[in-house]
Amino acid sequence: MRNKLNRFLQDLESTDRLDQIQILIVDLRSVLEIDHVVYHWISVDGDQYGFGTYSPAWAQRYQDQDYIRADPVVLGCFHRFHPVDWKRLDWSSKAARALRADSLSFGVGNQGFSIPIRGPNGQFALFTLSHTCSDAEWEAFMMKNQRDLIVISHYLNAKALQLQKGRTPDAVRPLSPREVDALTFLAMGYSRGQAADMLSISEHTLRAYIESAPHKLGALNTVHAVARALAEGLIVVGGAAKDAPGGWPGREAEPGVASGS
Repeated sequence: MRNKLNRFLQDLESTDRLDQIQILIVDLRSVLEIDHVVYHWISVDGDQYGFGTYSPAWAQRYQDQDYIRADPVVLGCFHRFHPVDWKRLDWSSKAARALRADSLSFGVGNQGFSIPIRGPNGQFALFTLSHTCSDAEWEAFMMKNQRDLIVISHYLNAKALQLQKGRTPDAVRPLSPREVDALTFLAMGYSRGQAADMLSISEHTLRAYIESAPHKLGALNTVHAVARALAEGLIVVGGAAKDAPGGWPGREAEPGVASGS
């Protein structure tokens, strides 16, 4: 297996066309003997781009239903920097349950594992594997391959950035001091009401700061804005975050959007 994965990296390094990446990902699925392998770049305006083995019907269904705004995998990985097993995400919302049931009917698999990837200027992508098997079988598979898959995910993202230059994300705009304060308190787990009290401003005023920050950062919503601000070093949250009321990070979800985790 290790030799085959090394061969994948060698082939990826020598690739000079985007269509070759799709072929390599299909080959990687065969090497891993799982249902699906997907590289998924999510742009700040909600556009989705990538390569993978999901059926065209499921890819179209996902876009038609605008599942990106309720997908616990996407929303959960926005504010994580480490790999995520899908079982550890929050699928309790009505929208998330509908997505899960729909994905199973399209053969996505009952097990999943996603690696968040962050590139230059706040670029965000996911490298995902999914399969249909028992929990024990999936755990054994991930214990055996996780380290190699993390390496592969970052090589894959680097190659995509190299070959698809037109998709290199724009640099973020600077935040005002009040926007920094607002996002920092949300990142620490405080509610909007608590953040407003601590800043000695009204919730209406706080909302203005929260709603302007995603626009400056090119984020889809507040959760994404917090994650991007952290990734860019615009806000810094220490160990106190995990002990803050409400937990980590930003418990208050956007209206109509699942919180992700």
